[in-house]
Amino acid sequence: MNVSSIVVSTLPKYLDEVVESLKNCDVCDYHMHDELGRIIITIEGAGVEEELKKLKVIEHIPHVASADMQMAYSEDELSAHMEVLDNADLVPKVLNDKDVNPKDIVYNGDLKKKDLEGFARTFDNTGK
Repeated sequence: MNVSSIVVSTLPKYLDEVVESLKNCDVCDYHMHDELGRIIITIEGAGVEEELKKLKVIEHIPHVASADMQMAYSEDELSAHMEVLDNADLVPKVLNDKDVNPKDIVYNGDLKKKDLEGFARTFDNTGK
């Protein structure tokens, strides 16, 4: 199963009409809109092909200026990411290293993506 978010654009004078058409078209779920004519919807499909067919239906609704996919989600992708997360160390090794002074650890945004083992070995106690 795939789920994709789509931003639909229309002129503000057609906003109410397009929102009603989207709510009644049976190929998407309406979520919100703003006064500028931007509308957020989602579509679901067994695969990309089905989603593209639904996107074509949305693009052909009267007064839709554009309908652009913004984010796509696939259950297969999520399963692969969940497996990586399930097998990952929750705490970076440097945080459990008894030989590293906690005052010498500098947080730079994301400990999972940093080479903290090398950092801990080479860090001098001057804080530089």
